[in-house]
Amino acid sequence: MKQLATSIVLLILSFNVRAENLSIDQQVDQMLQPIADVFTSIIFYTVNLGGVDAPLIVMWLIVAAVVFTGYFGFINIRGFKHSCRVIRGDFSDPNDPGETTHFQALATAISGTVGLGNIAGVAIAVSIGGPGATFWMMLAGFLGMSTKFLECTLGVKYRHINAAGEVRGGPMYYLSEGLSQLGHHKSGKALAYFFAVCCIVASLCGSNMLQANQAYQQFVSVLGSEQGFWASNGWVFGTILAVIIGVVIIGGIKSIAKVTEKVVPLMAGIYLSAALFILAYHYAEIPHAFILIFEGAFNPTGVVGGMIGVMLQGFKRSAFSSEAGMGAASIAHATASTKEPVREGYVALIEPFIDTVVICTITALVIVITGSYQNVDGISGVTLTSNAFASVIWWFPYVLSVCVLLFAISTMISWAYYGSIAWAFVFGESKKLAMLYKLIFCSATIIGASASLGAIIAISDSAFFSMAIANIIGLYLLAPQVKRDLKKYQNTYCENK
Repeated sequence: MKQLATSIVLLILSFNVRAENLSIDQQVDQMLQPIADVFTSIIFYTVNLGGVDAPLIVMWLIVAAVVFTGYFGFINIRGFKHSCRVIRGDFSDPNDPGETTHFQALATAISGTVGLGNIAGVAIAVSIGGPGATFWMMLAGFLGMSTKFLECTLGVKYRHINAAGEVRGGPMYYLSEGLSQLGHHKSGKALAYFFAVCCIVASLCGSNMLQANQAYQQFVSVLGSEQGFWASNGWVFGTILAVIIGVVIIGGIKSIAKVTEKVVPLMAGIYLSAALFILAYHYAEIPHAFILIFEGAFNPTGVVGGMIGVMLQGFKRSAFSSEAGMGAASIAHATASTKEPVREGYVALIEPFIDTVVICTITALVIVITGSYQNVDGISGVTLTSNAFASVIWWFPYVLSVCVLLFAISTMISWAYYGSIAWAFVFGESKKLAMLYKLIFCSATIIGASASLGAIIAISDSAFFSMAIANIIGLYLLAPQVKRDLKKYQNTYCENK
């Protein structure tokens, strides 16, 4: 913290000297980069593993996912059918407490995960780690389904519903109250506040600034305006985006749920239809693409760090995309109308499957099968994915711009809600303070569109992964409670236990 504070002070003192010859975008970028460097060095502390610097936080998430998958008897496989029945509404009761339907809660959570991590993040992983990173993304997403089941069950189990029917839930609540019941009152409170602060930062940086940044980059790329007005005035684009976001988030979770349940199927449908068209166009090369993926996963050549390096790239981008273990999605799932916490856990486990196993994998296949990952030449993120699509559908970058914008907006409004719940937990339920957070959130949108991808990714990764530190500790301690609840639920509702 001392190092971070020193960097900020020195940066402010020297800022006015440099600012005269820099554009607004360049000024913002220079302010963010030193902060990003410090955050990265702290959150992504590495140890040498097989000659590769392995971030401990990534291994922390993967080990937890493996443990929970085994502990709950592969609930990610056995519970899939029941999950679909719950989402379909087979067990819904209009009299159950909550603010959203199971589908709306799922759509809100998916809108927070199915975003530019699926488009830009996958491109980054494949361009750095090669095709083999795809395999490890798929595996991490599959294992993450069990983690998501656990944290979202706890989100409902420990949620608060006030007299007006408004719901407050998430890791802040199950860490403070759940651990308190186990006799860890002080440590539970400390972990809850640590998570809440990390969630606020993540909502402002990782799920806001990155989305705004990549939406802007795609917009400029499609317009062919790399040297024009828009190229040096990202803050203008960010301001327009901030106004759109502000209009939606003022209405709260019910307004957000109504938007996401319409936007998520639309944007996913458009994106997946185009991706499947490209795969159909290259159908003869699909077997070879899978060969590249599996060979690259276990016997990589020409990529950084060999097999372990490729594995870490896949795990890292999968964790960023699905957010399993971060805990934030439980904030949305806590709003579902149900009397059975485990039931919403079943709904939640579908989320990493859709986000990572399906959408991320299809995106990676398009990038691999078109060979775009071999022609990077300084191109990264969403532009690389756009080029892959354009190799078959010349006009698709224009459609992708719409998808990117919808992905960005849906992710941002979901995370605005997550951040607002964490903000209220730390600072209280005051309406004035709630509005202050929303204003800060919209301001961060403008900053995000003005900075470089490198600084934004460094800050967003650090903010996201920092949430997992407290959340995973709580999950380990509270897992036995959920296992008992799961057994009771299965005896009552599930044919295949």
